[in-house]
Amino acid sequence: MKICVAGAYGAFGLKHLDALKNIEDIEVVSVMGPNRDKIAALANERHIEHFSDSLEECISLQHVDAVILSTPTQMHANQAIKCMDAGKHVLVEIPMADTLADSNRIVDKKNETGLVCMAGHVRRFNPSHQWINNKIKAGELKIQQMDAQTYFFRRTNTNAKGEPRSWTDHLLWHHACHTVDLFQYQTQSKVVRTFGLQGPLHPALGIAMDMSIGMKTEDEAICTLSLSFNNNGPFGTFFRYICDNGTYLARYDDLYNGEDNKQIDLSGVDVSNNGIELIDREFISAIRENRPPNACVTDAISAMQTLDKIERDLQGD
Repeated sequence: MKICVAGAYGAFGLKHLDALKNIEDIEVVSVMGPNRDKIAALANERHIEHFSDSLEECISLQHVDAVILSTPTQMHANQAIKCMDAGKHVLVEIPMADTLADSNRIVDKKNETGLVCMAGHVRRFNPSHQWINNKIKAGELKIQQMDAQTYFFRRTNTNAKGEPRSWTDHLLWHHACHTVDLFQYQTQSKVVRTFGLQGPLHPALGIAMDMSIGMKTEDEAICTLSLSFNNNGPFGTFFRYICDNGTYLARYDDLYNGEDNKQIDLSGVDVSNNGIELIDREFISAIRENRPPNACVTDAISAMQTLDKIERDLQGD
C-alpha cells in the first residue's frame, strides 16, 4: 500500500512517518508541506520519491492509495473531501474539523464515496485506555466518573516542537475533543448533558486559555475535564477512571492503580505501545479488509456533536 503524508514535517506528521516505518508492506511515496524547501529536505532525508507543496499534486498520483492529513485543523474538511473525491482513503488527524458543519461535510462525503475515512482519535488506541476498554467490554468494569486534566504552557502560537504556528490551536475543538470522544467510547453511551466554562480570551490569539467542561451520559456516568494553556508544570493529559470495581490513573501509554503506587503491565494489550502506530495500523487494516475502522468519522461525529453543544453553551446560546 502506498501512502501520502500531508503536513509531513510538522510534529505529528513526523510521528506518523516514524510509525509507518514499523508497518509491513507499507511505502510512503509522497509527502506534502507548504514550504517547498523544507518538504524537499524531508523527502531527501527519508528517501521518499515524491514531494510537493500542493496536496492536489500529491493526490493526483494514481499509485497513491491513501492519505494521512497532519495539516492545520482549519484545512481538514476541505482536504479530506478533496482526497475522497480523488478516490483516496483518508486518515484525518484530530480533530476532523473545528465546526460541526464541516464535520458533517466529511461524513457526507465518506458515505457518498464508501472510502475509509478515519478520525485520529488516538486515545482509543493508547494501551492504557485499551486495557480499560477491554475490562469494560468483558463486564468487569463500569465507569462512574472520569476526571481528566489537559495542561500545557503555551502563551504564544507555537506547536509541539516549539516552532511558530501559522494557525491557532484550540482547547475545545482540539484538546477537549480527545476526552469528549474517549468518554463516550469508554462508557459506550452518548453524552446527554453538558456544560462549559471558559476564562478570558488571549488578547492576541483570540482563544480561551483556560476551560472547564462537564458531561453526563445516558447511563449517568459523569466526566469533569479541566484544560489550560497557562499551566506551568507537567504537560499532557491525565485521566482518573473511577469505576464500580477499582480506580485507575492513565497517563498516555502508562496505567497505574488508584493509589498511584502500582504500574499495570500493558505489554500484552497490543502489538505496540505507540498510539500513533496503532491508529495507523487500524487505518491500513480497515482499507485492506474493506471494513469501517475504529474511529470511523461516522462514529466519531458524536464527539463533534457534543463539542458543538459545549461551544453553544460557552457562547451563552
